[in-house]
Amino acid sequence: MRPTRVVFVLVPKVHLLDLAGPAQVFTTANDFGYGYEVHYVAESEEVTTAQGVPLRAQLDWPEIGPDDLIVVPGWRSPRLSPVPPIGPATRERLRDHHAAGGTVASVCSGADALGASGLLDGRRFTTHHDLTDELAARYPRAAIVRDVLYVEDDRVITSAGIASGIDLTLHLVAVAHGAEAAARVAREMVVYARRNGDELQESAMLRHRDHLNDLAHRIQDVIDARYADRLLLSDLAGQVGVSERTLTRIFTTATGLTPLRYQQLLRVERAEHLIGHGTTIETAARTVGFEDARMLRRLRSRTTEPAAG
Repeated sequence: MRPTRVVFVLVPKVHLLDLAGPAQVFTTANDFGYGYEVHYVAESEEVTTAQGVPLRAQLDWPEIGPDDLIVVPGWRSPRLSPVPPIGPATRERLRDHHAAGGTVASVCSGADALGASGLLDGRRFTTHHDLTDELAARYPRAAIVRDVLYVEDDRVITSAGIASGIDLTLHLVAVAHGAEAAARVAREMVVYARRNGDELQESAMLRHRDHLNDLAHRIQDVIDARYADRLLLSDLAGQVGVSERTLTRIFTTATGLTPLRYQQLLRVERAEHLIGHGTTIETAARTVGFEDARMLRRLRSRTTEPAAG
């Protein structure tokens, strides 16, 4: 059997990691014998990336069939241009490949190319959180799914952006060759964890780091590293050299959460990841530091993050 052909469509100002992460997954999988053949095509022979590195690409497309994959990596787009940077011929190739039974995928703003080709109409999709409103308005016949890593709908697969392209392509390797194959590739790439598509784009660690208070960041560093441990307020205060009262005031002002609530969020998020990969709720609860599953169940049932208190 011939290998699965993966065709990356490169556009001006393509993001290196949008391209390199997925390409690394498939080439590493091929090194292990899982059978992938990677091609890079563009509408010009040289494409300059968003990071300034010039890339060479093929003008002629390889022959592809229903078992092959087209991937459109994202490009630099603080705001999307009125017209996606792919021409009519490329849009037609995307449509024809899907109509013939093939799969088409995108990373980040690459979803705009799929939308311009008509492939998002009537389907669910996602993109980078900074672009969701814009693409939802641009493609009203599609259904945007916010704050997830990737969405698969009728052989049209869209991902959030940048690093999430790795999660998407590891998922495709798992579908084609099994979870063991995807885990083998992830280990070789030193990927910390293979995430499911419905996991949040931003972890709790990142969502509550959008402040400029150095002391609060230092406290978060301690909690991030030891979230599964029993952390006393007095221990935290001693590590950063302030009183318990000062620590609580500064941390709550900076993050909107008490230190305890922040630690709980980290525990629940990690537990959700474990449960999503087949761990029982009881085992997940103990792994992240709860004595039993009752507290985890109670915290999981909360649909919003409450104000600190």
